[in-house]
Amino acid sequence: MATAKIGDVITFEREGKSHEGVVSGIRENSVMVEYGYSKGKDEPLVTIVNHKNYKIKK
Repeated sequence: MATAKIGDVITFEREGKSHEGVVSGIRENSVMVEYGYSKGKDEPLVTIVNHKNYKIKK
């Protein structure tokens, strides 16, 4: 399986919904992804996704 690089766009699922985000960090078993923006908190929405649980969008 190909591992995403910083800046790659990936798709993943959270709570039954499909999301798309940009990889902002890489770890041994996962990637950090920015997938939106919270206007209420005035900060980006960030989550961690295991390498097995995303697909790189082309």
